[in-house]
Amino acid sequence: MGYTGKGFPFVSLTTAGTAVGAYFCFCSKRVTGTRRSIKRNSRDGVYNIVYTMEAAVGLAEHLYYPGCLALSRKQDAATTLSAWRRPEGLKPRAKNRRWKLWEDEPLLRLDDATAAGAELDRTPASCSVRLWRLKSGQVPGTALGKPDQ
Repeated sequence: MGYTGKGFPFVSLTTAGTAVGAYFCFCSKRVTGTRRSIKRNSRDGVYNIVYTMEAAVGLAEHLYYPGCLALSRKQDAATTLSAWRRPEGLKPRAKNRRWKLWEDEPLLRLDDATAAGAELDRTPASCSVRLWRLKSGQVPGTALGKPDQ
């Protein structure tokens, strides 16, 4: 728990336990509304679960409430995080939107990330990645953009 090099708050948990990581993500989503899925890193085989910005502040306040049993350095860090405010002009990241199956058809038909982005109200980058995944068979049930028969 602390601040990144750019001065943004973060709360993280590193664990080798799948149950611990999954439960932390489950409870943290209830507190922050931010969804995380866990995956072991390749170097150590552990889970590194990180929350930043407002999610980190909310999580720190929930975990380290006044009078809780905590190490004093952790309690102090949580107190400094609760004073953080988003800098003026720094927009929050857009919410992740899951792709719907019906969105694949116009994306494949247009075969142009920018045009599809305008039609689907998505960013060109998002459309570009989805298009690549569809064409390369990365999306289950598709290969070269054609559903399995």
